[in-house]
Amino acid sequence: MSSYSIGEVADRLDLSVDTLRYYEKIGLIPRVNRSRSGVRRYDEKDISRLQFIKRAQKMNFTLAEIADLLRMRDNPHDAQADVRRLTAAKLEAVQERLAELETLRRELQLLLNLCQSRDDECPILDEIDGRR
Repeated sequence: MSSYSIGEVADRLDLSVDTLRYYEKIGLIPRVNRSRSGVRRYDEKDISRLQFIKRAQKMNFTLAEIADLLRMRDNPHDAQADVRRLTAAKLEAVQERLAELETLRRELQLLLNLCQSRDDECPILDEIDGRR
C-alpha cells in the first residue's frame, strides 16, 4: 500500500502542512501512521478523508459540522436522517445569505446610481458614515 509524506499530501491536496497537523490534532483525521523515525505517513484512506473534508468545506460546512459528517460517513447505516437534517439546515443558511446578498446588491446599486446622478456630492460615503 502506498504512503505519502506530509509534504506530498499538502502538495497533492493544496493544503498547508499546518492544516494537516491541525486536522489530526482536533480529530478530523485519526492519528496518522508514523515511520520509525516519527515521520507522518498518510495512506489512501487518509487522503480520501482529507478530500471529503475539503469538499465539505467548499459546501460551507464548518469544521464541527464536518466532524459530524465524518462520524456519519464512518457509520452510514443510521445516518441518513441526520445527514438530511444537517444539509437542510446548511441549505437554509445559504438561502438566507443569498437573500442578504441580494438586498446588499440592490442597496449598492441604488447608491451608485444616486452618486452617478449628482455632481456636487456622492451619497455613498454619507451612507457608510451613517449620515443618510
